[in-house]
Amino acid sequence: MTDTEAASANGIEARYEETDGERRLTFSRDGREATVAQNADGYAMLKIRTGPDGDELERYYGFDMALDHAAELLGAAVPDLPVPDAAADMGM
Repeated sequence: MTDTEAASANGIEARYEETDGERRLTFSRDGREATVAQNADGYAMLKIRTGPDGDELERYYGFDMALDHAAELLGAAVPDLPVPDAAADMGM
């Protein structure tokens, strides 16, 4: 696994990074951001934020539910979100 990995599709940019004791997957589209964050150990609930350092909006156990909320914040559909390989195992 790398410290940073990026992907893009359907007009959405995704950036996965490990920093400050967290794993973060940030999606960007048309000036909006949504971040899925989890502790670096990978066993805690996923937090949805308005960006990497933004306000926490909600917590989820499942990656699918976190992606659904992220897609909603971006005005996109879940299948449109590009998920870098390093982030595919996020969630409990």
